[in-house]
Amino acid sequence: MSIFRLYGILGIICLGFACAPNESDWEDNPKPKSPSEELKTFQVEDGFEVQLVAYEPMVQDPIFMTFDENNRLWVIEMRSFMPDIDGIGESLPLGRISVLEDTNGDGTMDKSTVYLDSLYMPRALGLFGGGALVAENNALWMTEDLDGDLVADTKVLLDSTYAANGIPEHSDNGLMRAMDNWYYNAKSKLRYKFQNGTWQRDITEARGQYGISQDDQGRLIYNYNWSQLHGDLVPPNYFSRNPNHQASTGIDHGLTLDRRVYPIRPNPAVNRGYIPGTLDEKGKLLEFTAACSPTVFRSNLFSSEYYGNIFVCEPAGNLIKRNFVEQNGLLLEAHDPHPGKEFLASTDERFRPVHSTIGPDGALYVADMYRGLIQHGSYVTPYLREQTLERGLDLPVNMGRIWRIVPKGWKPEILPKYSEMSSEVLAERLFHRDGWHRDMAQRLLVERNDPAIAPFLLKAFEENSFEHGKLHVMWTLEGLQVLDKNWLYGLFQDSSPLIQSHAVRLLELHFSSNMEEKSELADMMIKLAKTQDETLAIQLALSAGSLEEKTSFDVLKEIVKVKNHDPLFQDAILSSLHKREFQFAMKLWDDSSWETGGAGKEVFLETLTAAIIKNKDPEEIRSLLALIEKNDFSWKEETLLASMAIHAGNVKEPGLVKLSTAPLIFTAENQKIETKRMERLKRIFSWPGFDPVQESGEEVMLSEEAMVQFARGRQKYLTSCAGCHSNDGSGVNRMGPPLLGSEWVVENEVRLALIILHGMEGPVEVSGKVYDAPEILPVMPSHSTMDDASIAAILTYIRNEWGNQAEPVSPRLVGATRHQTQGRVFPWTAKELNRHVDGLKEEGP
Repeated sequence: MSIFRLYGILGIICLGFACAPNESDWEDNPKPKSPSEELKTFQVEDGFEVQLVAYEPMVQDPIFMTFDENNRLWVIEMRSFMPDIDGIGESLPLGRISVLEDTNGDGTMDKSTVYLDSLYMPRALGLFGGGALVAENNALWMTEDLDGDLVADTKVLLDSTYAANGIPEHSDNGLMRAMDNWYYNAKSKLRYKFQNGTWQRDITEARGQYGISQDDQGRLIYNYNWSQLHGDLVPPNYFSRNPNHQASTGIDHGLTLDRRVYPIRPNPAVNRGYIPGTLDEKGKLLEFTAACSPTVFRSNLFSSEYYGNIFVCEPAGNLIKRNFVEQNGLLLEAHDPHPGKEFLASTDERFRPVHSTIGPDGALYVADMYRGLIQHGSYVTPYLREQTLERGLDLPVNMGRIWRIVPKGWKPEILPKYSEMSSEVLAERLFHRDGWHRDMAQRLLVERNDPAIAPFLLKAFEENSFEHGKLHVMWTLEGLQVLDKNWLYGLFQDSSPLIQSHAVRLLELHFSSNMEEKSELADMMIKLAKTQDETLAIQLALSAGSLEEKTSFDVLKEIVKVKNHDPLFQDAILSSLHKREFQFAMKLWDDSSWETGGAGKEVFLETLTAAIIKNKDPEEIRSLLALIEKNDFSWKEETLLASMAIHAGNVKEPGLVKLSTAPLIFTAENQKIETKRMERLKRIFSWPGFDPVQESGEEVMLSEEAMVQFARGRQKYLTSCAGCHSNDGSGVNRMGPPLLGSEWVVENEVRLALIILHGMEGPVEVSGKVYDAPEILPVMPSHSTMDDASIAAILTYIRNEWGNQAEPVSPRLVGATRHQTQGRVFPWTAKELNRHVDGLKEEGP
């Protein structure tokens, strides 16, 4: 009997019969309910009510929605999604885009127009001009309504590579128009922009899984089914500029480690319900398993405490979570304001909130796919199949509802149509207190492409103090291609560092193409480089890469003096140093302020050295070696040598650097680092009588792939682990125990992965010594927001550093371990973890 079958039977016995909870707030009736019946199943935060906006047959299988300039709701209907448990019929072109209208102003949609039909699994929509970007399997189309009847008249292929993977939850989606006038996507490296009469396609960083949003500063927000909230701390396409450095911060930042959810009914029909720990003793989902569609609430309809909150859909748990978000320096942090109770939850098992958006009225709108089965057939486990069929959740399909969440007593009002507003009025609307209105005004002004509106925009900028409105003016001028260089320079007199930082970014993007412009920008940036404000400083670090080498270094030297300890600034500076890493290292090497060391300086110099090694210029590497041999062995030489040895794995060509004689540091009497590191370092070089391909003093040499993984792991370790375990793995008093020689590191790799994924609380015994608070922190936090490859790299590194020696860890192992313990929301104790791992050994493969 398979483990899936076994857990399936146990789950049905426990959840359906003997162990079913005796609760009054839910009814185990999987049959579909009418909209009025479903409405009664909702539990919403105090002070709010849920209102019905549309339902089947007007809307069927809604997965995405957005409002246009005339307050009409455009909805993607994925009507061929999983017609039955086997997905038979999914390949039929039954998808469509519908436009819903409320013609009498009562708040309920009463008219539906099919804009475009016969689509194969449509999954993304971005409004533009008189039509929309529309995505389906293997294609992104530009469609237009030429006669104003809300029916597409043209359909032109824009990109045949979009959504190449036909599985909806693992292919491009989003098409969210951001403040910088680009359309961004989740589960994708693509972005698009209309300029000079044509569509531009650009590569950007990969982000998220399903759904994407932005905050008031234009920062992108997204998530993954297992991690509810991620976002960018820096603007797009900066941290990917330097292929010699892989940033560990800034992009894909996890806003919270909290994965806990609080359904108000059992959730037996979840894909991983057979895995112990996925469901609690009452059968309720413990943590996110289908997180999607994060929506930043940029509306003032709710009370002030809700502005800027981020709502996340969890269709597997029949709920929507609210996250309170605050800024701590440059970091965004989120937390659940009411642990134990969700913003919205339902006792109806078919309530499937898969997308949410903000309307022009400021309300939160929710697309409810309303069906029993939402898991794509590619991932349906035997357990879920059994649950679905036995409980009749496979049918019916092609239902769907759209709900609106509003304060109690709220009544709809007739809203103005933005399409009828003059450009001058739209310019004023850029300062609306709700983000939806600012976004819409900017979009329409840019699409109208009328440069004559520029004076009105500048006047509005001068007459208003609202910071976020000013940002929209700046980017509207950018979209119209009427930015004035002198005006941007004048913004450095503005009291807002946020305005100043966007001015730097715009000057770099549009006024740094020749020597005169670079020189002018450099003069200003050098003056600003001593700023104490992090918002401005991080943009200066990012934009310095556009300057000539000398002035770029002048800016970066000032910033690195103060921010050398900050991983985000380290990544920002390295992103500006492509092909200049060695020259900048020499600049710092001779700087008097770098005569004395410090933890931050050591990490930055090591990171800089890693980039030089990865650049694989033999002359630069030869020069680094010469520095070590000709100078006294201070902290700089020690750091440089250690970093060269650690990151030698980034050089896949043994003997890349040819030497005339054997270096002194490789002789026994002059060896400065331990043997294993020295053997790694030697493989970069060759000299008469020594060929690294033929000789290796290391007993077990990591494979080429594992060497690269090892080097990457060091960078991730410095960012995420060194603060508690030290750069050299010896541990930090009152923080974390040592890793060197630790049985927890070198023995069972699954046990080690579980510690990283879920955290661990003391006491813990390492090499015969018991560590407990206050000698170390009482709990090591989870690092579950980190991706599988990054975790695997860290584990491979610590298992093969400081004298440790063990097999590398693969991303596949980490992913499987994450999957098998889905639902674990508490840190392990040592005893519990060992017991769990021993149980895995007994089960066998």
